[in-house]
Amino acid sequence: MAEKSSGGAAEKGGGGALTRRGLLVGIGAVGGAGAMYAAMGALGLAPAEQDKDFTAPRTGDFTLRGKGSAKVVILGAGVAGLTAAYELGKAGYDCTLLEARPKAGGRNLSLRGGDRLTELNGPAQDVTFGEGVYFNAGPGRIAPWMVTLDYCRELGVPIETFVNNNAAAYVHTNGRTVRAREARADMYGYVAELLAKATDLGALDRVVSKNDQETLLDFLRRFGDLGPKLEYEGSDRRGFTKFPALDAGAPVPAPGSLHQILAAGTGRAITSDFGFEQATPMFQPVGGMDAIVTKLVEAVGQDRIKTGAKVTKITTLADGVEVVHTGGSIKADYCVAALPPHLLAKIPHNLGAQVTAALATPVPAAAGKIGLEYGRRWWEREDRIYGGVTETDLDITHIWYPSHGYHSERGLLVGYYNTDENAELYAALTPEDRRRRALTQGKKIHGEKYRQDVLSSASIAWERQEHIQGAWVRWPSFDSSFTLLQRPAGRVYFAGDWLTHLIAWQAGAMESARGAVTQLHQRVLQSP
Repeated sequence: MAEKSSGGAAEKGGGGALTRRGLLVGIGAVGGAGAMYAAMGALGLAPAEQDKDFTAPRTGDFTLRGKGSAKVVILGAGVAGLTAAYELGKAGYDCTLLEARPKAGGRNLSLRGGDRLTELNGPAQDVTFGEGVYFNAGPGRIAPWMVTLDYCRELGVPIETFVNNNAAAYVHTNGRTVRAREARADMYGYVAELLAKATDLGALDRVVSKNDQETLLDFLRRFGDLGPKLEYEGSDRRGFTKFPALDAGAPVPAPGSLHQILAAGTGRAITSDFGFEQATPMFQPVGGMDAIVTKLVEAVGQDRIKTGAKVTKITTLADGVEVVHTGGSIKADYCVAALPPHLLAKIPHNLGAQVTAALATPVPAAAGKIGLEYGRRWWEREDRIYGGVTETDLDITHIWYPSHGYHSERGLLVGYYNTDENAELYAALTPEDRRRRALTQGKKIHGEKYRQDVLSSASIAWERQEHIQGAWVRWPSFDSSFTLLQRPAGRVYFAGDWLTHLIAWQAGAMESARGAVTQLHQRVLQSP
């Protein structure tokens, strides 16, 4: 085709006639990319609108080989329990899930208008968010290497980018608020200056060769944006109070001294995405994290999940397992216990004292979140923040800005996401006092607008969630108790993020479930 060729003649065609490519280039030159794209649509060269539907392109890479025919009772319909039931179901097993809470999902909880959130020793909250607004009260992001994304693909859960690191977000430490880009530029700059001067003065001669020193100095000049004398004197990386346009703009004021930068403690802002768990890009399901639960429930079958069924006794037998719950009892060939370990330890059973002690070893951790719905997305309009996280040394710890619904009329941000002592502090407050305190703290960063035009809120204290009682657990060490529970106790298998090195991640729950069902399946296939 002529439009695939290069050169002016091709653009006009052999006889001077204008080709589609030439026409589009001309429209683009005059009217810009938007005009060119519209013209492409009119010519049938671009889609008029984007298809939002999503279907799984292929099944997952993990599949149990061979077919089993045993009956399995699964304790807990959180992500681990649902994943176990899903994988066993594909291999032919008859699974029943017992869930003490009113619905499946466990800590994968997204709240919407019309929901009612109850908690132990505290008042219930009626969620009044507007249409289309949701609050991921539990997990909120997924790293690209995690198996969670494989299940999103396999189950047909559409995903979108979660903005985990945003240079326009803030860092608030020791009463000082700066943009993340400014904090990063100053810390990188001064560290680079110190190392560059030490290198230039020969302080590294014993460990770095002369040739390597030149390479290192070249890197440090670029890394810290250093001047000709290897000094950091600020940089346009720090940002502008007025960004360049027709003029050169107005840079933010010059940085303070190294002592002032260190004293401010803003270095915390530049390490959040260094680890393999938090490195960009990260993702989230479109419309709420519980889309994963919805698809798992559909695949497993709602009729296989008994909600409101609190387990009160577990007995492993020579030929099976018997589980007693508030709605009766059930006999199965095998059991997968996917409840939090500190709750499992309190359920009467005949699995042995060693199992009880192992289950009681990990300690539940406190964590809390609040979703604040605003009638106006001021963080985008006035602060130019589109997604990302503000880091603070306040008791709110973090503020998360939404990574979806940009330029909508209203929106919801996470006003605090805290853990341990800070989470316990907020948990002890009423929902109204949590909101009041969160708004007061957020005002220190964003000013009075942070407390204006708030339409509604909902807060969660995970240690006060019945039948969960903790955001995740911490092991004193991954010792014999950890490995003991990775093996079955009689006909009872254990599963959960707490049995992996991905604690607090859905990927941990899924990986653990895969491990448990693989062991169970191999046992069934080897049975006479």
